[in-house]
Amino acid sequence: LKESKRAVNSLRDIVDDDDDDLERVSWSGEPVGSISWSIKETASSSTSSLEGRDSSLQKGSSSYAAFPKQVSSYSLSSLFKGRNKLPSFQSLSDALSDTGVKNYAPELRRPKAEYKDYSSDWSPKDTVRRMQRGKVCSLERFRSLQDKLVLLDEAVAGHDGNVITAVLIFLKRTLRREILFRELEVRQVALCHLIHFLKETGEQKLLLDLLRFLDRTEEVALSQYREHLNIQDVEKRREFLKGCIGLPFSAEDTSHIQDHYTLLERQIIIEANDRHLETAGQSEIFRKYPRKASILNMPLVTTLFYSCFYHYTEAEGTFSSPTNLKKTFKIPDKQYVLTALAARAKLRAWDDVDALFTTKNWLGYTKKKAPIGFHRVVEILQRNNAPVQVLQEYVRLVEDVETRLNLATKYKCHDVVIETYRDLKDRIQLTAYKCKVERGSAEEEKINSILNN
Repeated sequence: LKESKRAVNSLRDIVDDDDDDLERVSWSGEPVGSISWSIKETASSSTSSLEGRDSSLQKGSSSYAAFPKQVSSYSLSSLFKGRNKLPSFQSLSDALSDTGVKNYAPELRRPKAEYKDYSSDWSPKDTVRRMQRGKVCSLERFRSLQDKLVLLDEAVAGHDGNVITAVLIFLKRTLRREILFRELEVRQVALCHLIHFLKETGEQKLLLDLLRFLDRTEEVALSQYREHLNIQDVEKRREFLKGCIGLPFSAEDTSHIQDHYTLLERQIIIEANDRHLETAGQSEIFRKYPRKASILNMPLVTTLFYSCFYHYTEAEGTFSSPTNLKKTFKIPDKQYVLTALAARAKLRAWDDVDALFTTKNWLGYTKKKAPIGFHRVVEILQRNNAPVQVLQEYVRLVEDVETRLNLATKYKCHDVVIETYRDLKDRIQLTAYKCKVERGSAEEEKINSILNN
């Protein structure tokens, strides 16, 4: 690099940058860049030596006449304009100054492992390792059953789910079902992977054949039952569920399938009747609160809420009656009360809410009782924007004093707070609460009356 810089600096004194418009001529008298010049330059470069060029460059720092003919291939025009395209024997200074020539680095030799034949060279263990590293591997070379099983065992031993699944897909494609099922029966890890893969890909027929081979009757029944999700037509789904009742389910699952069929049958009847009432405009509640969605294929709790909203006052003998649904599907009291309370509170039917919690004892006395706790009743009522008078009535029924005070303070039920502090005879808290009510209000007068007593 130092020598090239020195040569270029020495030549810079000789070259006149302003005479670019003049025609440059070589030592032989040929115009620089012409065809005859290029031929002669190439021929002379092949006969000259590297030492002669170096010495000629050093001598050429004084004048044009100092350049001998044998170095004509290194003319000034070719040095600065990059016209020298010699095939070989370029010095370092020429390589640095010849900007018109592109130099390419030689291609690095690939490791021998890259040139191995994928179809014959890799053992099952090496194949699995390459697959774990994301390398491309061909599994077609494993033709015998023994090689395929060794490959599967190596994949399972590698604890890589993607590799196991890839090998199972290869085996599924290249083995008969009976052989594949028989070998997987003693390989539970691979078997679980295949079952999960078939469920994800929706290969229902192969999955059912595999489960029948393994004698998993309940899983076969559940897989068949799951097919109802793909049936869009309601009548066809109902017939399909009816056929599922006889499948070999467990006792608990059998009752669920029966309830599912019965519920869908009820929903079809309710939907047809309500659609007729809504279209005809014969029912006030449907005019005031139009239906937002169909009841078909809805869960049991949604169906109960729908019945409590639109058919709360119907007799128990009708299919759409909430009490009929409660009795038919054995809905627990807590679930029924929660759903009915939410439906009637949304309609602001406070009398129905009151009747929901009113019970009579054997002497004829009435009392309020809530299987879900009155604190939850208060929260549901407040969520549905119940008036303060209704809230206060149910806040009073909360048994725990601290919970009652928290709810009454939170929802601004002043009468309940005042009465609770009065029963506790807590004069300090009552005096402090006096500052939280409005001046001249009925609540302030009530507090003053209690404090003066």
